[in-house]
Amino acid sequence: MENNFEKLIADLLLTPSSNNILNQIIVHLQQQTDELLPSFITQSFQSLLILEQWTWKLLGEESSEWIQQSNYLELLDTLTLFNLTLIFHNNDIETDIKFSLLIPENTEIIDKIFNEIEKIENHNDPFLRIISRWFDNLSYLVHEHAQFPISPIIIHLCQHIGHNYILNDQYKFYLTQLCQTQIPQSIFTTKQLFYIKTCSFLFRMYICSKLDKSPFKGNELLERYGNDYLKIILAHYHTVNSWSKELLTCITHLIDFICACCWWGEDNALYIQILIPSEPIFYEYIQGLIQIIGEKTFHERITSQWCNDETILIDSTLIFFLGSLLQIKDLSCFIRSETILSNIILAIAQQSCYDRISLCAYGILAEILSDEQLKELKITHNISEFFFRILELAWHHPTQRCKRIPIPQLLTGFLTLSKNDAIQQKTADLNKISLFIDISEQYPIAFKIIWALSFNHDIQQQLCSSRVFMNKLTLLKEECKNEKLRKIIFGILWNLEWKGLDRTISSEVSDGKTFDIMISYSHKDEFICKQIYEELTKNGYRVWIDFDQIHGNVMDAMAQAIEKSQMILICMSEQYRRSNYCRAEAHYAFQRELKIVPILLQEHYQPDGWLLFLIGQLLYVDFTKYEFPRAMELLIQELKAPVIKETQLVTTQSKQDINSIVSLSPGLLILPENIHEWTQIHVQNWLIGCNLRQMARLLYDFDGPSLHSLTELITNSNSQEILTLLQEDSLRRLNENISLLEFARLRTLLIEKQRLMEVKHEVKNNNSTFNIFHQCNMM
Repeated sequence: MENNFEKLIADLLLTPSSNNILNQIIVHLQQQTDELLPSFITQSFQSLLILEQWTWKLLGEESSEWIQQSNYLELLDTLTLFNLTLIFHNNDIETDIKFSLLIPENTEIIDKIFNEIEKIENHNDPFLRIISRWFDNLSYLVHEHAQFPISPIIIHLCQHIGHNYILNDQYKFYLTQLCQTQIPQSIFTTKQLFYIKTCSFLFRMYICSKLDKSPFKGNELLERYGNDYLKIILAHYHTVNSWSKELLTCITHLIDFICACCWWGEDNALYIQILIPSEPIFYEYIQGLIQIIGEKTFHERITSQWCNDETILIDSTLIFFLGSLLQIKDLSCFIRSETILSNIILAIAQQSCYDRISLCAYGILAEILSDEQLKELKITHNISEFFFRILELAWHHPTQRCKRIPIPQLLTGFLTLSKNDAIQQKTADLNKISLFIDISEQYPIAFKIIWALSFNHDIQQQLCSSRVFMNKLTLLKEECKNEKLRKIIFGILWNLEWKGLDRTISSEVSDGKTFDIMISYSHKDEFICKQIYEELTKNGYRVWIDFDQIHGNVMDAMAQAIEKSQMILICMSEQYRRSNYCRAEAHYAFQRELKIVPILLQEHYQPDGWLLFLIGQLLYVDFTKYEFPRAMELLIQELKAPVIKETQLVTTQSKQDINSIVSLSPGLLILPENIHEWTQIHVQNWLIGCNLRQMARLLYDFDGPSLHSLTELITNSNSQEILTLLQEDSLRRLNENISLLEFARLRTLLIEKQRLMEVKHEVKNNNSTFNIFHQCNMM
């Protein structure tokens, strides 16, 4: 076959118009299955290279000389499909081979092709259809092998498209046409699709690269086309279930193109704010995207390769969502409370056979769901297994990628997940902390993940058992020149060494507090926190707040501030909950038994995870529901309220103001009947509700099954032995002696609860027996 194909190509060069030769070449190409392709490429590489370059030259010639010949058109179509198969063949064919075969040998060929395009007057000319498919293949090639530098010939091609098509008034005209709610099918000409699909597609590959893209600028492109793009989405999302194939193609590649403009080749969505003309329009746009990706027929057509409109549409939209959630304040709370995105994303994550879509879907779920919701969905196991499989494959691959996903992108996606308690425990159970330790040598972002994971007790033990890693942390603490990394190192060491529990309080602090209030906040909420600080100081309060972002050992500075303060103001928001530093700060204040006064700063946000666990039944002032002066009045009233340590928490507000301060307790006091179904939050609320505050701090990581195990130990073991063991745990965890009174009350309550469960179980069994007996009598 090799000799035969080689002879055919040689004959083609001599008699290019021979129908017999063209037909035989077509047959050879069509016979190459996925399994046969590697050997065919190896055996016939030189002949294939000649054929590919001959075809490029043909496309640059006067198309009228060959476009009417059916055999030529069939050869071009067959070679297009062959090349597409080659691009997506991931095994046994080197990337260099693919680039050699598929890229034209010089820029002159590209220029000749564009000259031919400019001569075309027929908007449905077949030459445009052919060249669109050849250019599309180049886009797929670049996307599938994004780790390789872009060829200078591809750069030349993309720059020409940018100058002459993307910035062309014709492109703008086609967008304006698409803004109509009722679009006649006749607008979807071959020329229109060349502009909106092919040119957008290729230029997107260029702007996603790390190259200097001057004179093109992402913000200028978004300012030029962003408004039209939003109009197109808002005009058509209602009718997504009846889109034509052509409209799907246009919207898919516009979403992909606009998403690329927002990133502009960087790790963050730099220019996404430009797409927000007003909050209502942007939120409707988000709703529109949700409805688009909610179309179930799109889910069914997702493929394992990035090679069809449905896969590209879902992938690009999820990437856009992920970037928006990281960049736009309040968006995650809006999506969580006002949309059904979580249901759609969960369906996509479980159904998708394209790994990057699954990765983005899980990342979005981590952003928009509370810790409790993630636990209820019972998907943390799937998320963890999926992520670690992909990460390990990437870590051991020479390109440091898996399925085209680079390690930094994987780590960024897991960073949010790492704040979730269930994910932390799963990481500990799978013993994967060593993977992050290894990766941290090359990717510093892994230290951020390790810091988040180090709030888990089992993770702490695993990290401490690695003497090499502990020595590395100690060395970095002293020698690291990167200020941000040093802060992370201090944070990890704080969690591992439990320095807060054995700190010696200075005489200055023990004699009297320096500050009335410490304000604990996320720096993303700095504007309103500065206003609160100024109002509090006007009212005579001595307030500590970090405006300048402390340098040096931030954990020691934080601890000193807490030790010198009487109260701590917890400024609750999504960003606050996600901050490792804020978590450490709030937890240390809890350990030091400062009066905690929570306030809510973010609309739609409901405290969850460790933050909900920490504030328990405390009341909070909602700054999102009242004008700032009124909210400050309520805050000052709460600051003046005495600390009540009895079971029932009360406030000093008058009856008309009682609704202005929100309590988290009503919903949390409804405990599942079965103790095995209790979460950590349920256990905390039960302990605090029973006025077992030391036990609440000692058993901070207990859930229902853990509490049940403790009950069995208490009832079946010697009380003195249990008390001695708890005393050791209390000294280790809290640096306090165990309260005998609290232990006695805990023992009584647990025994009572166990007996009550036994009685209910017996009654239930008796009722079942009675029901069976009653049914037998009826029969």
